[in-house]
Amino acid sequence: MKKRIAIFASGSGSNAQKIMEHFKYSEEAEVSLVLSNNPDAYVLQRADNFEIPSHVFDRQEFYQTNEIVDLLKRLNIDLVVLAGFLWLIPENLLQGFPNKIINIHPSLLPKHGGKGMYGDRVHKAVLAAGDDEHGITIHFVNENFDEGEVIYQGRFRVEKGDSLELLKFNGQQLEHLHYPKVIENLIKKI
Repeated sequence: MKKRIAIFASGSGSNAQKIMEHFKYSEEAEVSLVLSNNPDAYVLQRADNFEIPSHVFDRQEFYQTNEIVDLLKRLNIDLVVLAGFLWLIPENLLQGFPNKIINIHPSLLPKHGGKGMYGDRVHKAVLAAGDDEHGITIHFVNENFDEGEVIYQGRFRVEKGDSLELLKFNGQQLEHLHYPKVIENLIKKI
């Protein structure tokens, strides 16, 4: 039986798209559900394009009820993947899926992580710090932002004069290349 993946995303969903593409014809796993806290998120259109069901929720449903955990359990979800999801994961979800929730962060954690560090904010911090390398981190999720056990890090050099756009582009290339493969490797161990 195929393993089942749920993706949480808050925005455009380019990583979610790459994951959906990667598993579209997989014998081992499928993306079974896309969830978002943003009813206008483009990731919902991407899910629809792949004929993958989606669910939009609000803060109350996410933090004050067990509805999300119950939904994931009903669908026999094996792995929860955060792909540009900006809310802290609540305790009931962490307990319901121990060591089965992963996230991707656009820096080499522990550098430039934590609450409020996402998207361009991370790349601007790298430039401001004068870092000579940058990259991505894929990690397990725990009760704190960006502090879970690291699964994979991908790196690239930062040269003097590199722009915000170049850092963003290079990081996204690494994300799109490695996130689906890391998910596939994890799925094989479940």
